[in-house]
Amino acid sequence: MDPITAGALAALAGGIGAEAGREAWLGLAALVRRPFRRGAASEEAGESEGPAISSGEVEVAALESTPADPVRAQALATALGVRAALDAEFRARLDEWWQQARPARSGPVSNHISGTVHGAAVQGRDFSGVTFHVTRPPGADDRE
Repeated sequence: MDPITAGALAALAGGIGAEAGREAWLGLAALVRRPFRRGAASEEAGESEGPAISSGEVEVAALESTPADPVRAQALATALGVRAALDAEFRARLDEWWQQARPARSGPVSNHISGTVHGAAVQGRDFSGVTFHVTRPPGADDRE
């Protein structure tokens, strides 16, 4: 799993990526509200009453109210990491959420073309599986 950074969490909380960012943030909030399940080994050893571990709900709410606060962003990143270490189901769901949030956490795209363009120009982000078929106009080899 890619590490979930405080900066990426702050950007999502601040609404980066417009609708995609908002949806990603809502997905995280729903994920941390799910019941916390510690690993089976902890329960068998009678460690269910161990130290209090945050589910992440408080940290999500705190960062949502002040998305520019790096301390709150780090607190959420830490809470998510600890919970993922103790709850395998949460870890799997968190990883799935993080992969789905990739477009939103990379922010908006801004493409600029300056100068004179001869021929086609292609702009975009995150291309994959694209093939361009280019034909040279007659006499193009003579200009080189």
